[in-house]
Amino acid sequence: MKLPAFIVANWKMFKTRAQAREFVEAFRRETAGLAGRVRLGLCPPFTALDAVHGALAGSDIVLGAQDMHWEGEGAFTGAIAPGMLVEAGCTHVIIGHSERRRLFGDSDEVVNKKLKAAVQAGLTPIVCVGETLTERDAGRTEQVIWSQLTYGLEGLAPDLVRKFGVAYEPVWAIGTGRIATPEQAQEVHAFIRAFLRKTGADPVDPVIPILYGGSVKADNIAALLRVADVDGGLVGGASLDPKSFAALARAAAEARGS
Repeated sequence: MKLPAFIVANWKMFKTRAQAREFVEAFRRETAGLAGRVRLGLCPPFTALDAVHGALAGSDIVLGAQDMHWEGEGAFTGAIAPGMLVEAGCTHVIIGHSERRRLFGDSDEVVNKKLKAAVQAGLTPIVCVGETLTERDAGRTEQVIWSQLTYGLEGLAPDLVRKFGVAYEPVWAIGTGRIATPEQAQEVHAFIRAFLRKTGADPVDPVIPILYGGSVKADNIAALLRVADVDGGLVGGASLDPKSFAALARAAAEARGS
């Protein structure tokens, strides 16, 4: 059984509140009629969360944050607590994005703390995993993914992980224009699915969407979604324009035959 396609925009450090509202208004017009055919999510910067939440009122598009701290409150200058995201209207949160790992030092231990805090706050995490080009060339892709999942999910019961999303983002394909072939993506996604199934988190009929992230565009999403274990995309640059992101959403809906 294939899950409905789930397409999530990660705007990173782009868009003011006004720009975010304009995007949502245009995107909702462009995607009218797609409700129920593809799941869509937007992850704007913290400062635009409430603006996007208001602009999404009455739609099926989910709101997510790009990161969070694991503590509920405290002396953590510049950090955002899980409860603050919930109050802003978030239902989802990206945890462990490669840029957080590489630029801000988010280790597997930090990812684990954040995942536990997200679940406790009632948020649905999208946990990111992926290897660098050096690791891939050394034949260590599965070892890296295994380690990130093993230590990132440590202490989380299978019934909790069952509510997560997972995003495979080969670091070498993020923002580079390079993309894993559908066959390369499927190989890693199948490994992730097998890992989740072995832990008891993902049953025979899959419930955990495994997204591909890394230079996803309207012209390659269909080929990715046609392989067995790719359930959607975590989209960066191609999600910043409402028309191009709507085209990607339509392509995803059509690829799933809905």
